[in-house]
Amino acid sequence: MRLSPDELVFWQYGFLKLNATIVFTWVLMVVLAVSSKIITRKLSTGLESSRWQNLLEIIVTGILDQIEDVGLSKPRKYIGFLGTLFLFIAMATLFTLVPDYEPPTGSLSTTAALALCVFVAVPIFGIEEQGLGDYLKSYTKPTLIMLPFNIISELSRTLALAIRLFGNMMSGSMILGILLIITPLIFPIIMTALGLLTGMVQAYIFSILATVYIAAATRTHKPGPEPEHTI
Repeated sequence: MRLSPDELVFWQYGFLKLNATIVFTWVLMVVLAVSSKIITRKLSTGLESSRWQNLLEIIVTGILDQIEDVGLSKPRKYIGFLGTLFLFIAMATLFTLVPDYEPPTGSLSTTAALALCVFVAVPIFGIEEQGLGDYLKSYTKPTLIMLPFNIISELSRTLALAIRLFGNMMSGSMILGILLIITPLIFPIIMTALGLLTGMVQAYIFSILATVYIAAATRTHKPGPEPEHTI
């Protein structure tokens, strides 16, 4: 039983390796890209639309609503990044139904890469919304003493994102592998369904946390109107 898809190596030349993590990541990206192209090539603006377009609109609308509920007033600006994170992690889980497929999110290198994407995106969106000066000042709030703690917080939450997703995906695969060995067929099927549910929840949590971090970075602190003094 493999702890990570990194251990399954298809090709190696010196220090160069082509392991299952890389292969299945690219397979997943190709499937997502081709599927989106096929689904969006004949979009209808009328009352009648295909089932695929209806499904796409439900997913996109749901993601937009979640982004707005978290506190981002312009959800369409962020849906490209946050929606892609959610779909990638969710599809990586759903593809576990395919025989011999191992989710790339079961590798720490993949979850670390996703967390680094969030780590880079947060200041980019924050600077774009607040400006460089105001964004950097946010690290000194409420006082300058908090500067090192705010920096450590940025680094630690990135690490937490990577470890949380990796731990949940790896533990689910390990439990399923053990049950396939020691129990009859029906119980692993139930655990597979629970694993899919857990994976979808992890995709939701990861994207929601990324949304929260971006919302915090893009929040502007504008002075309100002066209070009226009455005699």
